[in-house]
Amino acid sequence: MNNDTTIRLVDGNAKRLRALAAFLEKRGLRVEAAEALPAPDGPAAPDEASILVVSVPDGRGSSLAALKRLKRARPSLAVIALAAPDASDAVLPLLDDGLVNQIVSPGVPAGVYSAIKAERRQSSLLRLSAAFRENLRRMKKEHSSDVRRAAELEEMYEATLENFMTALDLRDVETYGHSKTVSRYSYVLAKALGIRDPRTLDNIRKGALLHDAGKIAIPDSILKKPGPLTAGEWEKIKRHPVLGYGLIKDIKLVKEVGNIILCHHERYDGKGYPSGLKEEQIPLEARIFSVADTLDAITSHRPYRGPRDFMAARYEIIRHSGTQFDPRIVDAFCAMDVSVWEKIRFETTRILPAAIDAAFPPAKS
Repeated sequence: MNNDTTIRLVDGNAKRLRALAAFLEKRGLRVEAAEALPAPDGPAAPDEASILVVSVPDGRGSSLAALKRLKRARPSLAVIALAAPDASDAVLPLLDDGLVNQIVSPGVPAGVYSAIKAERRQSSLLRLSAAFRENLRRMKKEHSSDVRRAAELEEMYEATLENFMTALDLRDVETYGHSKTVSRYSYVLAKALGIRDPRTLDNIRKGALLHDAGKIAIPDSILKKPGPLTAGEWEKIKRHPVLGYGLIKDIKLVKEVGNIILCHHERYDGKGYPSGLKEEQIPLEARIFSVADTLDAITSHRPYRGPRDFMAARYEIIRHSGTQFDPRIVDAFCAMDVSVWEKIRFETTRILPAAIDAAFPPAKS
């Protein structure tokens, strides 16, 4: 038995006290013997890490009062009462009241030793349970803090993404709001195709939001050029998917986000850029985005034309099924009522008319 625990042995019978102390010490226990209980606040008072083995011959008298005072001062102290078998009726209430943990006969040293072993085991289990509860409480507290921190970081991340793409869109007022609108289209179209994993759907939304991140590296002289682009300027424009992918990949870029940024100008027939991928070579999320992007482009205001309605956009998308677009995604798009897309556009661009009117005032008659 582990002898770290001190056995506080108290018995008014000096002969029996010495015999029992010797028996327990031979078995490796550390014993401190006394003929009377010490005061609860005295230097010899047992602490709660020890086990008190105390004689309570009749469950009454001054020894009982002293035990009660000690137990009040040390509620967790394990107490083994020594009482003769014929005094059990008088001593049993002490057990029922929780004043003592066990009752054994002082004339059976092996029984006392067995009771001490049981209390040692019980004490060890209680300490393990307390440590477990404390660890569980700490883990719950840390988890709660981590969850709050993660939510705060996610909120900051979302705001950063939206602000970044809004700033990018504002470089060219004709596409202002485009990233936010097309990200919502892509999310809804992905769900229509049967994608249900929330993480994947959110990554598609983020990828759509960031699809044109590479345009930040394109000079305004090219990006805002009012006339036709030269061959060299067009080649610079065509680099923006690769530039955007390079810009974003350093922030732990997930697959769907990177695929949309890098492949959003690939075509189903293989005539897109930057890699000329075709059909299933193009990641599914990029093929989804392609339809969403075209839907927004057709139904948006441009300096050289007004917005076209959603039925016209639907017709154009159907017309290019199998060439520019994946037919399966076109079918999923067409299976949804036009009002769904109209509602999304209204919700994401309702603040835009004033900005557009300011940029493109109507011609004076």
